[in-house]
Amino acid sequence: MSASTPIDLDVERLQERVRATYDRVARAPASGFHFRTGIDYAVEVLRYEREELRTLPARSTAPFAGVGNPFRIGPLDPGAVVLDHACGAGMDLLLAARRVGPTGRAIGVDLTPAMRACAAEAAVEAGLDSIVEIREGSFEDLPIEDATVDYVISNGVLNLAPDKGRVLDEVARVLKPGGRLYLADVVVSRELAPVARCNAELWAACVAGAVVAHDLPALLAGAGFEAVRCVERFDCFKGTAVERKLFGRLDVYAVTYFAAKPAASARRRAARHQPQV
Repeated sequence: MSASTPIDLDVERLQERVRATYDRVARAPASGFHFRTGIDYAVEVLRYEREELRTLPARSTAPFAGVGNPFRIGPLDPGAVVLDHACGAGMDLLLAARRVGPTGRAIGVDLTPAMRACAAEAAVEAGLDSIVEIREGSFEDLPIEDATVDYVISNGVLNLAPDKGRVLDEVARVLKPGGRLYLADVVVSRELAPVARCNAELWAACVAGAVVAHDLPALLAGAGFEAVRCVERFDCFKGTAVERKLFGRLDVYAVTYFAAKPAASARRRAARHQPQV
């Protein structure tokens, strides 16, 4: 199953390759990648609003490399606490900060120093630094306290993680009971060959680590999420080297999903159903 880590995968080398790739995206977003970046891509393929993106600092929008649009999944309530899960240069993070407003908080976590620097500088430039907080960390070990977040937005992150179950468990851990996950990620139409799954270059390109489309709902349910539903599809690799290389052999695209953490813990729900003695 694509949610598991291939036995032969060199996880350390994979992580190094991912960090190197996104360091280059932060420093030179127009230098060319297997995926698209920037405002035109976000608007033309992912259906963001151009006028809204134009009001953000270029240091947050030029390196944008998400795969879907989590803001089309549902609203973010004013005053809420939102976590941008691997926030990159901060485009989604700043959009989230504006939505939750001055009484809310927007926390961005990212592993890549250059991306964190872009996000922090962009928050200051946008006048949102009183709402936005940037933290160093990985998606497998979030530097966030238990049950403190109302929303998690995740845009193109899960496919980069070797242990997807652990990543989703971490998301569930930091969400408050009843909290919501707005997930955008890459999926594939069928299982990849083992040699492709172990290719670090393909992992960094967001392909080799993608789950098979029909496996994603079960993966979310396995982490305890409920009300899981697919919202939208995006052809995020349209016109890229990935599309040209895989055309006719494998369908690779992005989907967005809504998922909710149960309002009551599993333990409390189970206790209510215990027979009275």
